[in-house]
Amino acid sequence: MAGTRKNTSGSQKFRPQSDQVVKIRYYRQHLLTYAQQKKATFSSPAQTITVRQLSGTIFSQEKLLSWKIAQQLKLKPSFARHAGLRRFWPALADGWGWIIGLAHQYQRFVDVTYAISISPYVKISRGIARWNRKQSWSFRRTISAPTEDFSTQTSTSLKSFFAALGRPFYYTVKLFPFHTALALFLSAAILIFTWFTNELIFVGLPDPQALSLTTPPLTTRIMDRNGEVLFRLYEEENRTIVPLSKISPYLIKATVAIEDQDFYSHHGISISGIFRALLSNSQGLTTQGGSTITQQLVKNRLLTTEQTLRRKIREAILAVLAEGIYNKNQILEMYLNQVAYGGSTYGIEEAAHRYFSKTAAKLTLAESALIAGLPAAPSVYTPFGSNPELAKSRQLEVLRRMVEDGYISEAEAQAAADENLHYANDIIDIQAPHFVMYAKQLLAEKYGEDLLYRGGLEIKTTLDLKLQNDVQKKVTDEIDQLVRLRVSNGAALITNPRTGEIYAMVGSKNYFDFDHDGQVNVTLRPRQPGSSIKPLTYALALERGSTVTSIIQDQPITFNIPGSKPYSPQNYDGKFHGNVTLKEALASSYNIPAVKTLQQIGVNTMIDKAEEVGISTWNDRHRFGLSLTLGGGEVLMVEMAKLYGAFANDGYVTDLNPILEIKDHQGTVLYQNTCAMEGLGCSRKKVFDSRIAFLISNILSDNAARTPAFGPLSTLFIPNQQVAVKTGTTNNLRDNWTFGYTSDRFVGVWVGNNDNQSMSYVASGVTGASSIWNKVMTTLLDENNPHIFKVPAGLVKVASCLSSDNPTCPGCRSSKEEYYIVGTQPKQTCRVAQAKQPTSTP
Repeated sequence: MAGTRKNTSGSQKFRPQSDQVVKIRYYRQHLLTYAQQKKATFSSPAQTITVRQLSGTIFSQEKLLSWKIAQQLKLKPSFARHAGLRRFWPALADGWGWIIGLAHQYQRFVDVTYAISISPYVKISRGIARWNRKQSWSFRRTISAPTEDFSTQTSTSLKSFFAALGRPFYYTVKLFPFHTALALFLSAAILIFTWFTNELIFVGLPDPQALSLTTPPLTTRIMDRNGEVLFRLYEEENRTIVPLSKISPYLIKATVAIEDQDFYSHHGISISGIFRALLSNSQGLTTQGGSTITQQLVKNRLLTTEQTLRRKIREAILAVLAEGIYNKNQILEMYLNQVAYGGSTYGIEEAAHRYFSKTAAKLTLAESALIAGLPAAPSVYTPFGSNPELAKSRQLEVLRRMVEDGYISEAEAQAAADENLHYANDIIDIQAPHFVMYAKQLLAEKYGEDLLYRGGLEIKTTLDLKLQNDVQKKVTDEIDQLVRLRVSNGAALITNPRTGEIYAMVGSKNYFDFDHDGQVNVTLRPRQPGSSIKPLTYALALERGSTVTSIIQDQPITFNIPGSKPYSPQNYDGKFHGNVTLKEALASSYNIPAVKTLQQIGVNTMIDKAEEVGISTWNDRHRFGLSLTLGGGEVLMVEMAKLYGAFANDGYVTDLNPILEIKDHQGTVLYQNTCAMEGLGCSRKKVFDSRIAFLISNILSDNAARTPAFGPLSTLFIPNQQVAVKTGTTNNLRDNWTFGYTSDRFVGVWVGNNDNQSMSYVASGVTGASSIWNKVMTTLLDENNPHIFKVPAGLVKVASCLSSDNPTCPGCRSSKEEYYIVGTQPKQTCRVAQAKQPTSTP
């Protein structure tokens, strides 16, 4: 039959057809002979198997392993009687191959078991395990033909064999001598222990290289333009990384002495340190821990804080591995930048600032001894706690250890112990809080909260802290004087119209005055501007052909607007001034001429220009009517700074930018304000003709033009300086403003009440805000270098009559030179015997 071969030599060598195949050849003659010799309960041939790969162990392709089924293999009765083995033997036999690989040196056992349990050419369908009279473990199986045709040759051979045999046959195999069973048991134990160790200890074990490849959460520092720290931003851990070279040597020695005196000699773990800690703790001396500095580092950076044996084993393993990767100085630097020193203070740099308001490099021996003692129990040893004497005793303990280890002499220790320490104030450390919160919000929107609070950024802002503090004091002092007028709050803003830099931002009289909502930043809150919005109205009129000498009638008028009540505007002084020029109307802030002008240009036109400038609060257009020019629409001070900045900056509006430069924790520059630093790349756009911007500035800086309303020596006047300024007061006396500027400085001031209560005793627009404005602007100006607005091209200066009843000069009682856009000047000019500049101009 195909697939069978005659055996002429008593046995025949068989070469495997493929890898991982066990082929068995049955020969009837050998079966009968073997059965007669061994008196077996079945007939079986001598069998030859070839194993090329067995459980990962590679055998020679040509190696033939021959065995006889009835070969005696010794086994102790006690092992054979094991109930579990007897019960689960069928399943165990089928899956025994993977265990056999661990004991493949026991060749006979491997050959027998593998052939019986996993040969793919036989199916073990049923079996009974029993203990026979000869005290040998017997295994009885019924063998049937294969269920699948694995190969034509083999299948045919087996079918021929079973056809010849005519019935199923049984066989008995003696298994497991004692030394083999013991080897298996030990191998299994080692395997289980290895698995247990791997699963519980090594699976998920962090990479110690992560100590240097990853960065812990770092504190972002917001600074003023000169590097003064305004505020530190962090989530939970206030940390600033510094190199070991910028840490006081006293602090380094103190830390090693108190935390790990064997630091420079051990390799990650210290057996002597553990026993020393146990001895000290058992004797009731100071509490010591057995963990080395390296162990503490890997625990804090790479592991959890759970108190388990598994974590301690991992900690020790990682400490040893870390010592093989990093040198001692690297480990010490990472530790000092990682360790907690109390509350949200992490790392030595922030600890030095927190406790002594200095850098880590400047710590003295006494200060270093106190700080080095904190990590063991920060809440216990803090000098700000209820028991400051504990901090002192801990400091003395550190000094004693330093003497014992030879770092300092006893005389140095005594001097440090006697030193009177000066601690930092235990308060919220923030300067210019309104500005900081404003800048923080902008930064979070641009860079995200995670980078801002964890990235360790170094942010240099445009703020001048010295100027900020000076303006804050001026606002506070003035508001204290205005309490009698029912004024409780004030705000101020200083910017650069050309670059958008913010030099000072005072959001309230006192940020920490919770009774008056001091944390509210009024420079960012919508408030009605009063007459301070009028320059926008008149700028639009000048764009449409009006001139500074255009006549506007200031007389009673009522506007009947469909769907609205009749509107009759009134002047602030309750009077009417007849025919006035546009310049007089704006400079003296008359209301009726402003409303008439807005009626001519249109409310929507004014809103369109306001949005172009950057005013964002007039979106609901149907709310506004002609009173918009008198302050009927709320504005933000920071947006009014852009409007007035456009007049100061030749008609260009520049976005405000509180940031100068941003660096990451490694010093890489992430952002630079080239507009402020180099005058390049400024984010600006043209919103007014430069000639229009100059004309508005010229009107607002003319002290003579505003004298009829404010007098010649009001707080709006600064001698020998040309400064444009405009006030604004709402009808209900809830808001009082003053906005003024030069070519490179804008100053805005507001006074009022955060609860919107009326300032019932404020008599005029110059009662509150203008006094603060005058003091601030005077501080900014250089009396030795008087300011003057530069006249742009396209303007002509001609004489015009100051008499409103005859502006074309014949019979004119007085005249003055004014600027006009070329082509709009009066056709008939007047001779002026001696043309004089206004008293407000140099």
